[in-house]
Amino acid sequence: MKLAYLLAQYLYTNKRLDLPGIGTFLLDPSVIIEHENSKQRSTLPEGISFESNSSIKDAPELISYISSQSGRMKALAIADLESHLQQVQQYLNIGKPFSFDGIGSLVKLRDGEFEFIPSTINTEKLKDSSHKEKHTLTHKETIEEKYQSYLSTPVAKSRWRKPVIVLLVLCGIGFAIWGGYTISNQDSEAEDTGLIETSNEQTIPVTDTSQLYKTDTTTPEKANIKSDNYKYVLEVAKSKRAFKRYNQLKDNFWDVQLETNDSIQYKLFMILPANADTTRVMDSLTVLTGRKVYIENAN
Repeated sequence: MKLAYLLAQYLYTNKRLDLPGIGTFLLDPSVIIEHENSKQRSTLPEGISFESNSSIKDAPELISYISSQSGRMKALAIADLESHLQQVQQYLNIGKPFSFDGIGSLVKLRDGEFEFIPSTINTEKLKDSSHKEKHTLTHKETIEEKYQSYLSTPVAKSRWRKPVIVLLVLCGIGFAIWGGYTISNQDSEAEDTGLIETSNEQTIPVTDTSQLYKTDTTTPEKANIKSDNYKYVLEVAKSKRAFKRYNQLKDNFWDVQLETNDSIQYKLFMILPANADTTRVMDSLTVLTGRKVYIENAN
């Protein structure tokens, strides 16, 4: 129910309506508002008066009445009343009349006095509106649930989402397996054909290793090792890895060599003087290459 109707009802019930900061509306007790068993409409042509009193600070009974009739908390009822009274003050301060539904019109004159004009109201209509409001409040929980259903996001029951997600996951796994298998086959075919991709994107046969060694040695499978030198094995790897690593070390000016016995496993090694501290040399090479370096006896 609107606040204006509640103010009128409060006045008709209590014969007095105090509005903080404005004044008091009074209803003559001798005025009979409505007969309960009468179907004839009745009006209030007179019997309401107004007394200006800006010293009124609060109206606790009015707040309780608004709260109980509207079903709102007292804090909200206070806020509603204050907002309504602020609007009244704005109209009165600029000299415009403010109409209180079911009570009358109030206007502030230039000398600061108030002029009140009572209005007539159909009390049967006021009673009907009160009855409808109370009936609505009895279904408050149903209304709140209805509004909550509008505000909340409905959860759609979709039974097809889970199967689709599972299907997408399986497809992703299948593509990953297929991609890995394809790459693995390509690498195997490259090693089987004996072709190696060098850093300058040239394909060189494994058997022709003279371009990779960058030395005058014609048979790279075996290196000449003097008896006063040690053979430090840097890494043992397949052809692709071995030649790639060999070129990297050569580009960094390492005196590295390469040999193989079966054209499958390739050995990268260095020949260093035997008079050096072998343990220290192996540790240093291990740190630089990132792999465990060991000494191989020369046959």
